[in-house]
Amino acid sequence: MTLPHVVVGVDGSLVSVRALDQAAEEAARRGIALRVVYAVPDRDEAGPVLASAASRVRERHPDVPVETRAVADGVVRALVRESADAVLTVVGPRGLGGLAGLVCGAVSSRLAAQTHGPLLVVRGEFPHDDRRDVLLGLETDTDTEAALYALEEAESRGAHLRVLHSWTYRHTNPELPSPIPATSPGQEGRPRVAVESRTVRTAPAQALVEATRDAVVVVIGSHRPGSRNGGHLGPTARTLLHHSHCPVVVVPSGCR
Repeated sequence: MTLPHVVVGVDGSLVSVRALDQAAEEAARRGIALRVVYAVPDRDEAGPVLASAASRVRERHPDVPVETRAVADGVVRALVRESADAVLTVVGPRGLGGLAGLVCGAVSSRLAAQTHGPLLVVRGEFPHDDRRDVLLGLETDTDTEAALYALEEAESRGAHLRVLHSWTYRHTNPELPSPIPATSPGQEGRPRVAVESRTVRTAPAQALVEATRDAVVVVIGSHRPGSRNGGHLGPTARTLLHHSHCPVVVVPSGCR
């Protein structure tokens, strides 16, 4: 049986080391394992990079179980496949270039349109700081998975949740799902999530990017109607993946 785990793609670059550190923090915060994946044409090349990654995680998070996996495949195919049983998949914002010669942003954009579960793309210059708010960008009435993920993220961090609605797509405020069912044992005494909401009537992508300056993470949905190879990201998600000032979590519809 596969234990709950976070997946991270690495290639030994400084960008992927940042992704590794973020993924290890995510696994530690959730109390689950970490799987480190290196996709290369020849698996024999992966040993030093994977050993270094595992050593770094064990030194910083000794309580996080670490598994390494070399995959003889393209990075996108490998991580899409790995995402099928992962709680979260983590990558850096650029290329994993040595893996497939892909241009800046191509891997994260393609993964965001294809992963089977939430994808975290590590962006921004700020250090990890739980005192910042969680930010949620809502584009349509069907962004319920993204809304629930953002609520749970804010609760786990003890953070406030800021919600930006795109007026272009919606004219009424959504009813956000509660991360704590009313009948949950031990609900009494658990923290409640403070939610601040506003509607953006013009340039929602730019407004959301600006709001990421003060966020620990931004969450947005991805819609994939009937495509066997995933879907296409909306303009807001694409803008965030290239310009966000904090990490971006893309939550596909139907993943929960």
